[in-house]
Formats: sequence, C-alpha cells, structure tokens
Amino acid sequence: MTHPTGRPDDGHAPRPPVSQDAHHAPDDDEHLLREAERIAVAVGRMFPGLCEVVLHDLRHPGNAIRVIENNLSGRQVGDSATELGLRRIADPDYPGVVQNYGNRFPDGRPAKSTSIGIKNAEGRYVAALCLNLDVSTLSPLALTLANLVATEAGRGEALETLRDRGGRELRSAIDTFAAERSSTPRALHRDQKRDLVRRLHHDGFFDTRGSAQLIADQLGISRATVYNYTKEA
Repeated sequence: MTHPTGRPDDGHAPRPPVSQDAHHAPDDDEHLLREAERIAVAVGRMFPGLCEVVLHDLRHPGNAIRVIENNLSGRQVGDSATELGLRRIADPDYPGVVQNYGNRFPDGRPAKSTSIGIKNAEGRYVAALCLNLDVSTLSPLALTLANLVATEAGRGEALETLRDRGGRELRSAIDTFAAERSSTPRALHRDQKRDLVRRLHHDGFFDTRGSAQLIADQLGISRATVYNYTKEA
C-alpha cells in the first residue's frame, strides 16, 4: 500500500519531526546533581543500616535535600539545607571537604559525619554530598574488641616475650647498643659492657644455649667476665 505522499506505507503513522529541544542536554549544574545522585544511592546501599547518605541541592536551600539514601535521621526529600550547607552557599571559599566530625542524630545516637561540597565550573557550590555514620552500632563492637585484646595490668614483669632468642637477634641487640653510643661492641668501655650484659640477661638472652660465649666473643671479653657482670650489683 502506498501512502498519499507517494512513500511506501509500513502500517505506522508518520513520525513527527524531532524537536531540537529534545537534543538539548541539561545545564551543567543539573548534570552535576544527577551524577551525584547516582553516587549517593550507590554509597548508601553499600552500607545499609549503618551510613546515611544525603545529597543537598544548594541552589535551593529551602528544600535542599534531593536524595536521602539509607535514611537514619528521619529527614525527607525536600527538607531544608543544614547550617553547613548554608555556610557553603554564603562562602565559596568554605572548605570543600569537612571530614570525620562528630555529629548526632535527632534521637541522640552519635554519628561520625563527612560533608563534601560540589562546585560548578564557575567555582560556586551547587551541591553537597554528606555521609552520616551511625557509630552507636559500632561502639559495642569496639568495646568487645578492646576487651578481647586487653591484658591484665599490674602483673609485674612480662612472663615471656614472643621473640626469637637466636644468635641473629642477639648480635643485632649488641650492635644496636653499641651504635647508639657511637661505638663498636669491642670498643665499649667496661661500664658500658657491663650495662649491656645486664640488659641482655634481663631480656632473656641468656636462656639460649651458647649465648654467653657469643656475647663474650662479640665484646672481646671472657665468658667468666660475662657471668660476673650479671652478678655485680
């Protein structure tokens, strides 16, 4: 069948001409907001029940909240900007990122917040992406972990050290002691050698077989002298 215009008829009504406005992209500020929306939703959904993510449209402070994902504060889309948002609107030089500051939800739960300002090409704040972490749910976990790693205080000297007492660490301890005194092990004077031997004895190096002889060789003294140093007051 042929269309009255002379063109073949495919059974469909002719398409209307496409308006030039349909090809127009949204303005640059709106584009920034739309991109930020996707980020807000994605971040919020990554931390369900834990981190509230809010996108503020600072072009409209009276109804600034454009997206609120994982809502923990009870606010709604269309609510007004916060004090921090108003400061950014008033001052383009206000810090772009305010990180890890203490905050509190309306019901009193503590929060840890970060606010990221978004500027347009003209250097004007048009949006703010805010993250509010509910730390009340983490506090019991932190306490549990603290108790888990805690050791009993007031027990005096350590019962043991979880270190290798082999020759390599012994030589390293001797060399470090001498280097701290701008010397070599054999060049240490008598009092320094005695102090070193006492320290090594206190740190448990004498519990390893052959350690006394190794110390004697390193310091250039006899093994008997090494033992005498451990006994001197």
